[in-house]
Amino acid sequence: MKIAIQYKEGDFSIEWINYCKSIGIPFKVVDVYKNQIIDELRDCDAFMWHFHHMRPKDHIFAKQLLYSVESCGKTVFPNFQTAWHFDDKIGQKYLLEGIGAPLVPTYVFYDKQEAYSWVEKAHYPKVFKLRRGSGGNHVRLVDNEKTAKRLVNKAFGKGFNQYDAVLNLKERWRRYRDGKTTLYNVGKGVLRLGYTTKFSKTAGKERGYVYFQDYIPGNKYDMRISVVAGRCFGCLRPNRPGDFRASGSGLVSYDLEKIPESVIRIALEVANRLKLQSVAFDFVMDDKQPFILEMSYGFGVDPEDFDYGYWNSELEFIEGKFNPFGWMVDDVLVRANSNK
Repeated sequence: MKIAIQYKEGDFSIEWINYCKSIGIPFKVVDVYKNQIIDELRDCDAFMWHFHHMRPKDHIFAKQLLYSVESCGKTVFPNFQTAWHFDDKIGQKYLLEGIGAPLVPTYVFYDKQEAYSWVEKAHYPKVFKLRRGSGGNHVRLVDNEKTAKRLVNKAFGKGFNQYDAVLNLKERWRRYRDGKTTLYNVGKGVLRLGYTTKFSKTAGKERGYVYFQDYIPGNKYDMRISVVAGRCFGCLRPNRPGDFRASGSGLVSYDLEKIPESVIRIALEVANRLKLQSVAFDFVMDDKQPFILEMSYGFGVDPEDFDYGYWNSELEFIEGKFNPFGWMVDDVLVRANSNK
């Protein structure tokens, strides 16, 4: 049994490689960006690639390559069920609504007049998002009908750039004041006011639809709950100072007693129902009712995130360090063996 791994510094791949080395799993490093990648995979039983939604090249072909390899009978990570809805909040809306998962009430329109009619009747505030983006990018609190109509006009007009240079610069400045980045990085943000990113050029503008969610007040943090191979772990992410957004704040708390059991149960049930290899849910609470904001197949690789224990499929809490990347490799091997 042999695994092909696409290596990229700073992502899951180094952890996969270290795990394979530690227990003697045969693997080889491949280069997905070469024309002969299919030939490179022929002597392997499985293929693992932690593709990133904001790498321009990955955006062009990552899902197409993974699903093609999977269709040819090999086990892949992430597979189709796990990744098709990645960085696609519209796809997530339909998927989660379809299975009756507790998604924050979400509204998507593809016609300007229909959007206008809804905006005129809606109760505010609402949260505006684009279908792509992470870390709180392109997420805005809409306080009134006038602002909502302005966003609708832009959505069905010139559209939205993938990279918002002004908001990004403000965030760089906030992180600099908090001691979380350098003045050099702030300077790069200033330059971005005149030169957009390669990803923004590759992906093009977001237009032709508008996406809103209900605003759930009273949350000082969201809960990032990840499920890998039937095991669950999580943390709290406090909101940015003076902001309603938690995602991308860079703030983390491991006070796991604040995570209700109902949140863990929902995360495990939804992951199992959708047959996901790996998923990270963002939860908020409306009184005692958990709601999912969005989901992603990936999560951060800060080692500290994996020091505080996890829940197994029986909702039992297992204390101590754990290795979710090893779980991914083990799960891929089990799936690959079952394919033989």
